Amino acid sequence: MTFYFYDLETSGVSARYDRIMQFAGQRTDMDLNSLEQPDNILIKLTPDILPQPHAVLLHGITPQRTLSEGITEAEFAKYFTSQVSTPDTIIVGFNNIRFDNEFIRFTLWRNFHDAYEWSWKEGCTVWDLLDVVRMTRALRPDGVEWPFGPDGKPSNKLEYLSAVNKLDHTEAHDAASDVKASIGLARLLKQKQPELFDYLLNIRQKSRVMPLATAGDPLIYTSGRYPPEFQKTTIAVMVTEKPDKSGALMYDLRIDPDEFKDIPTSELIKRWKAWGDDAPYFPVKELKYNRSPAIAPIDMLDDLAARRLGLRREIIDNHLKKLRGIKDFGDKLLEALDGLWPKQQPRLMIDELEVDGLLYDGFVADQDKPKMSVVRAATAVEVSKLQLKFTDGRLESLWPLYKARNFPDTLNGDERRVWEDFRRRKLAGEGDPRSQYFKQLDELAATPGLPIEKKNLLEDLRSYGESITRAI
Repeated sequence: MTFYFYDLETSGVSARYDRIMQFAGQRTDMDLNSLEQPDNILIKLTPDILPQPHAVLLHGITPQRTLSEGITEAEFAKYFTSQVSTPDTIIVGFNNIRFDNEFIRFTLWRNFHDAYEWSWKEGCTVWDLLDVVRMTRALRPDGVEWPFGPDGKPSNKLEYLSAVNKLDHTEAHDAASDVKASIGLARLLKQKQPELFDYLLNIRQKSRVMPLATAGDPLIYTSGRYPPEFQKTTIAVMVTEKPDKSGALMYDLRIDPDEFKDIPTSELIKRWKAWGDDAPYFPVKELKYNRSPAIAPIDMLDDLAARRLGLRREIIDNHLKKLRGIKDFGDKLLEALDGLWPKQQPRLMIDELEVDGLLYDGFVADQDKPKMSVVRAATAVEVSKLQLKFTDGRLESLWPLYKARNFPDTLNGDERRVWEDFRRRKLAGEGDPRSQYFKQLDELAATPGLPIEKKNLLEDLRSYGESITRAI
């Protein structure tokens, strides 16, 4: 078994519609010693995508550089599935489960690979260092220097952790440098708090998380949704399991549940939807079994950690007793969850402008999977000759986009006209993304004291934007 640490730099924050621009990774053994040569790959941005200027200013990778030094998405997808997601690999990053893994799924989806197999087939699993860091800071902080942000509040940003612990992290927001820092951080956590590190590693899978969460006992639960003043950690208990067995709804036992005795479902929806910086705290959150949540039995909370986190056992026990006395609370929460995320009706027509983001509309039918294999295996010459008909309308819409994005030289006259029409509608469509793009560039260029390297990046972005929108 091996670890594969990886990180991405992207054209924006939407996994559905933005793109990976840089992929970096390093395989290690289970003692975190490096194996093989590290990966550092740029991926060509296609001319239907305008990157978010803020993203490029952060990582410094221009579209022009991806075009001159990068590979296509189709080539990257093949590399990832054959060389990264190899048997018995633990694929790990820093906040990868909520961010990077989503980009991987949608990249595979657009390029006719199974979007999920890489994370579970042949002994592969996924793990995330971020919640390991959070729980270590909350429960077992000794041996690690813990940073604070510019606002004086605790921060678990990778660049801050690297700086205060003197880890190798020469350039934050460069994927290759972030991978080195993540490995160094993992070594530090494993060295200073080996028992907690190994515990969280060993419960990363759904088969271990599910029985712990559904046993009905209060648990230590660390999550980014919990308040920072308590190190993102509380004691929570399952109120009810989701009907599809994908997760459980957990109640934060810091909060007195009396206010929920007679609350109607409509009010629960309102409170849940409004939860944020400017709204009252809502003490219920979903624990997803397959996202390696950081949960632990309550006996792992020692007296020192309890005092540091403001957790008093008598208050927790009192709130638990009250919670168990509220009838039908779990049923109401499930109704509220359905109200928050109503089920999508089957689409009669697929909008090709949206098809990149329709992965979660349903699983691919078995009869389409052999055709997907044909697409993946096809060379440029073969792609130009393939005549495929998919039963899934999403794949039918993705097929011409796949050809245009990865093999543009193979397009015939009609296909090229279809592709240019698609680009025109996408880049000059609702809200006029072109105008928004150039407006952002103007606003950023007017920033007082903007460094010359940032100005140069903005000029490169302007040049790129003009080059792909000039004929539209």
